[in-house]
Amino acid sequence: MQPRRAVAAVLFAASSALADGSAAVSWETLAQVSVIRQKDRYVPEFSRGILALDKREVKLRGFMLPLEQGAAQRRFLLSAQPPECPFCMPGSAEQFAEVLARAPVKYVTDAITLSGTFTLVRDESGGLLSRLTEAKLEK
Repeated sequence: MQPRRAVAAVLFAASSALADGSAAVSWETLAQVSVIRQKDRYVPEFSRGILALDKREVKLRGFMLPLEQGAAQRRFLLSAQPPECPFCMPGSAEQFAEVLARAPVKYVTDAITLSGTFTLVRDESGGLLSRLTEAKLEK
C-alpha cells in the first residue's frame, strides 16, 4: 500500500460519522495509547492510528470543560464524557484534549464539535496527551 493510501485508511478507521455526514476522530481511537518507562520516567506510547493524526486537521466531538470563569472560553478541555458534577473530572488523560480556540467559544452543556490542528503532547508534565489548536466551533 502506498504511504498516502495507508494514511488515508488509518484516518478513515479513526473517525466516526457526525450528523452532517462529516467525520470526527473517535475517542476510542484516542484511547489507543499506553504508558512505557523510559529511564527514570513514564511516557506515552501512541498507536499508529493516533500518530497518523498528529499535526493534521481533524474534528473532535465532546463536552466542554472550562478552565477559567466566563461565559466564553479560548482555552478549555474537551472531554469524551459529560461531567457528572462540576468538581469531578470524567475520565483519564486519553479522554481529554486541550483546546486553544481561534475565537472564544460560548460554554454549553451539550456536546460540541470543533475542528482544528490535532497535536500530540509528548513531553509535558501536565498530564494531557493531545491538543487541538486554531480550533473553531463547527455548526
